[in-house]
Amino acid sequence: MTTDTTPVFDKALRLPAVALLSLGLTAPHALAQSIPVQLGPTPPEDVMPLAGKGLETALAALPGYVAETMQRSNVPGVAVAVVHGGETVFAQGFGLRKIGDPAPVDPTTVFQVASVSKSISATVAAMQVGKGIVGWNDAVSSRMPGFALSDPYVSAHATIGDFFAHRSGLPFEAGDDLEDLGFSRADIIARLSQLPLDSFRASYHYANFGTTIAAEAVAAASGQSWEDLAQNVLYKPLGMTSTSSRHADYLARPNRAVLHALVDGRFQPLYDRDPDAQAPAGGVSSNVLDLAEWLKLLLGTRAGEPVIDGKALQPAITAQSFSAPAHAADARSGFYGYGFNVGVHPNGRTVMSHSGAFLLGAGTNFQILPSADVGIVVLTNGSPVGAAEGIAAQFMDTVQYGAPIRDWYGLFNGMMMGFYNPEGDLAGQQPPADPKPAGPLAGYAGEYGNAYYGPAQVTVDGDRLTLTLGPAGKRFPLQPWDGDTFAMMPTGENAPAGSKSSVRFATQNGAATGLTIDFYNGNGLGTWQQ
Repeated sequence: MTTDTTPVFDKALRLPAVALLSLGLTAPHALAQSIPVQLGPTPPEDVMPLAGKGLETALAALPGYVAETMQRSNVPGVAVAVVHGGETVFAQGFGLRKIGDPAPVDPTTVFQVASVSKSISATVAAMQVGKGIVGWNDAVSSRMPGFALSDPYVSAHATIGDFFAHRSGLPFEAGDDLEDLGFSRADIIARLSQLPLDSFRASYHYANFGTTIAAEAVAAASGQSWEDLAQNVLYKPLGMTSTSSRHADYLARPNRAVLHALVDGRFQPLYDRDPDAQAPAGGVSSNVLDLAEWLKLLLGTRAGEPVIDGKALQPAITAQSFSAPAHAADARSGFYGYGFNVGVHPNGRTVMSHSGAFLLGAGTNFQILPSADVGIVVLTNGSPVGAAEGIAAQFMDTVQYGAPIRDWYGLFNGMMMGFYNPEGDLAGQQPPADPKPAGPLAGYAGEYGNAYYGPAQVTVDGDRLTLTLGPAGKRFPLQPWDGDTFAMMPTGENAPAGSKSSVRFATQNGAATGLTIDFYNGNGLGTWQQ
């Protein structure tokens, strides 16, 4: 997102592996009793058998699942593809590319896939691992001289795999605030050295720029930019002619789905989201026909070249981190591999998946079920409300059990509504009934320094103060709140509608010496000094 009026954020969707394992649910007792267990010496022989004609039933029911979910969610447009046996057995578009425009979504319509990009990027990395160009256990610092985090040991030893698995210790959403303010990819990676770290390899914090660091290390080892590497290694060889990791290419597509943000309960085509700074983590655009070729590659059923080395891919699609440790003895944990959510369904079958979300207007999901040789990808042009996940989960339930076993849209929708809660210490607060007066506005004006966020400029504009931040020059009007405390309305992909933060000036002898912005102080770096 490039304007400074955006009230919502880009969340690379934080759910663990989708479908059953993400919610820690088990199959209904009656259903479990009705399916005999087929035992064998090792998985996958000891899984429950698939429902008879489950795939055929699921394919026949899929248009209805989409129609019902679109009606419940009001998502403007959806595209779906299913692969099996090395073939694309379903590819269809539904709804509109843009509300108010009659142009329909079809299988060639290009969407922004958001954090599904992480799994695509991990596939690019696996291709290079298979060629011996780079290794999952290569230290990032060995590929990116000068790379540093706040802990010298982590700086020296954190591997490409550590960053793909979100176990480097970087805090949740590290760097997303800098992206909102207009910093470049290189600037963001450099400034991450100032963030405090959690336990190395013993913590899990989902971070777009962790994935970006890993991808940049792979690109450096390959001697190419990340965007060129993805094109040359994956998109071009697979014939993914509508796929790119550059936002300009998405904007140039005549048949593209426009983002629709959920504002006041309605989807509206209001914003553009430029994710180039975090392209490996959230910047891919594609259509379901192209992504079907990628799913076939993952399943090992795509005919012809290129093929992917199974030993190189295996670490990416197996558990490397606890993304959601079990909350009780009878609950299942969620796991993350290298760019993939991974887990096991109640029937014993492994599943790999990822969701993607821009609250500016995209919700996406894919799932592969290797033991059934089935994959599905669902792309939508509406903010995440559970539509993509619900459609994919209904389909996969039907493949396995003959019918959906949960109201998946309802469950995912309930989980995702929390993404829209306003941020900031003043969100939902009313101004004090009897506030202290602010000092003369000129006493607050000036430039304030911050090593992480860069300078803040406070100016007097008529009868109010304006705060300007970041390379993009984002301007925030400051409203008097109480004495030397003012209120600002944060914008960007980390600030849902209604977000409101305090800006507290420190003063001495009637003149400001510094300011602290609560919204930017989550890691203790939100204070600027004159």
